[in-house]
Amino acid sequence: MKRKFLALGMPLVVAGVLLATTGQAGGLPAYRLVIENGRFQPAVVEVKAGERFKLVITNKGPGPEEFESRELRKEKVLAPGVTRSVIFAPLKPGKYRFFGEFHPDTAQGRIVAK
Repeated sequence: MKRKFLALGMPLVVAGVLLATTGQAGGLPAYRLVIENGRFQPAVVEVKAGERFKLVITNKGPGPEEFESRELRKEKVLAPGVTRSVIFAPLKPGKYRFFGEFHPDTAQGRIVAK
């Protein structure tokens, strides 16, 4: 039974890795955002307007950080070394500010929907 599981499971794992590296999972575009040294990288995330998307956020800092956007009504606290995803509904064209609650002076960025 284990051999059947491994034989069937391995192609699924490979497919999942390939989808993750292309930036889409199940047709949902994914954009990466890293928090390090009290700053977001990249500071500007460009997305396609009118399309649902996923923001994959990784905290590479030594302490906790929070991704927060009051305009988009989203927030996510991340412990050090943690990666979390946030799903966004389709956005209208425009600029949407986000910031890090623990470093509000330096951890700032925006999502630009075009």
